[in-house]
Amino acid sequence: MSAPDGGAPTGPPLGPPLTRAERAAERYTDGEWHRLHPATPLLRGGIVFIALFGFVLSNLRERLIGFFVGAPDYGGDPLDAIYNHGWEGWALLGVAVVLLLCFGAFYLSWRMHSFRITGDAVEVRSGILFRTQRKARLDRIQGINVVRPVLARIFGAAKLDVSVAGHDANVQLAYLGSSLADGLRADVLRLASGVRAAEAAEAAAAAAGAAAADGAGATAEAVGGENVPGAGPSRVAAVGDLVGRRVNEFLAPELDPNAAPPESVVKIPPLRLLGSLLLSGFTVFVLVVVAFLIWGASSGELWLLIVVLPGLIGSASFYINRFTKSLRYSIAGTPDGVRVGFGLLSTSNETLPPGRIHAVEVLQPLLWRPFGWWQIRIDTAGHSREKGAAGQPNTTMLPVGDAVDVFRVLALALPGFATDEHRELIESGMSSAGRDAYVGSPRRAAWIRPLSWQRTGFRVVDDAILLRRGFVWRSLAIVPLARLQSLELQQGPLDAALALAEARFHTVSGPVRPRLAAIDAPTGVRLFEEVSARAVAAAAADRSHRWGQAAPDGGSRADAGPRVDAARRVDAAPRVDAAPRVDAAPRVDAVPRVDAAPRVDVAPPIEKEH
Repeated sequence: MSAPDGGAPTGPPLGPPLTRAERAAERYTDGEWHRLHPATPLLRGGIVFIALFGFVLSNLRERLIGFFVGAPDYGGDPLDAIYNHGWEGWALLGVAVVLLLCFGAFYLSWRMHSFRITGDAVEVRSGILFRTQRKARLDRIQGINVVRPVLARIFGAAKLDVSVAGHDANVQLAYLGSSLADGLRADVLRLASGVRAAEAAEAAAAAAGAAAADGAGATAEAVGGENVPGAGPSRVAAVGDLVGRRVNEFLAPELDPNAAPPESVVKIPPLRLLGSLLLSGFTVFVLVVVAFLIWGASSGELWLLIVVLPGLIGSASFYINRFTKSLRYSIAGTPDGVRVGFGLLSTSNETLPPGRIHAVEVLQPLLWRPFGWWQIRIDTAGHSREKGAAGQPNTTMLPVGDAVDVFRVLALALPGFATDEHRELIESGMSSAGRDAYVGSPRRAAWIRPLSWQRTGFRVVDDAILLRRGFVWRSLAIVPLARLQSLELQQGPLDAALALAEARFHTVSGPVRPRLAAIDAPTGVRLFEEVSARAVAAAAADRSHRWGQAAPDGGSRADAGPRVDAARRVDAAPRVDAAPRVDAAPRVDAVPRVDAAPRVDVAPPIEKEH
């Protein structure tokens, strides 16, 4: 728990002041089992009642029309049979029994569905006949997503989705109170960062000196906080306050303005979002279908209208759905990581803690090039069950943005690398045609990469490697060396004939494919050895899995992440530039032996990182 109020400060605060929701959520992180929101059964299984109600209405539409309009009754209705045989009481009894059984099952499901948050894990257990229990370790948390479907927002509820490294390892708390979900998210991240542990140690050290003052303060608070009969608000005022809170929740921005500084918030203008949807591969497909439809109609093939026209009408809903789901999109930096929020009616707000991003890719489709738009995708070890903006995977951090937005998002995703010092290097990786500070491919690579051989290149800077490739689809991949899992150097028969090789940098599974083809073979060998040494040193110096604790050398918590200073320690390791034996090899035939070697793990297992 946090240090008690009223005591004398014993040192600088370990974290920002807690909000009201975070303080209210602290009692749910006591290691005891707690139940979910009372409306959870309705929100999870109430859709079944809605479907049954719609089914009953569709089957009784003739009777309803006759009741209100006065249409003739042709008989044959099941209700007529019940009425004619005098079974009204039995029918009502059957409906009541079914409803009671359903509500009883929902109640038991709610009673048996509980969660607890300890100092090292988030656990959920559920089930009536078949019990299940899921556990998410705090050191393996990859992100926490607070999802508010439109129906849940009416009840003031939200889902808390805890993403964990591993296949199908997520833990979901569905549903919690909306403010409680926000508070629990912040509290779980504080536990995972190590801030709560440091606060508990500091509070224990100061407890002896502050015991008398705390006791006096508690007594005064108990006397002053005594309830006075008749002073409570009336029911009408309580209902009005509840309605006001729900309206404010619907109108409030998805990102709390106090959670991040305004200069770190990146938003997508609606017109740019609409333009990116129209200038997409799906639009090209729709235009081809329309041209085919016009040709068929002009040639008398009217059957094409029947086959293709419904699909074209459905494509309009595709654009509308993607556009509305991406409205109010925002990316911001918070003390606990990058927060990505979006949505108009149903909203989503995910926080990615520091050190959880394994690779970043900045890419530009050909249709976006005249407008200078880019997209950013990331690789993480765990993913939320919910879809991202515009129905895309939640690995798309920036659906569309200009160069300024790209630098701001990279500064949030890779705070130790995407600085002003490296801005020119990133710009060259995004738009340069080649022959610059990057190590490029030799001229002979034009035989297998006729368009992109000049742009293909790499650069190792501090604790990251940048991979530039693509002529039609420009791409720049950035891999933090502390997150690198293994490195592979590959050479096929054609590459061997041209003294070329392909380097592959293995991270967790995701949309980013960090690889570089058609590089000089001896250069690839030197890159292999240099990156291997740097990655081992970077992983040893990385402390991003406990981003809230102070660094061992006495630095601040910000220094606990990937540090640029670690690159200076890497330089002390034996570098490939000093090894003449690679350059002395006169034949390229020795390079294929690298392909036969097993893949070298250059970073600790992923469990250590998270």
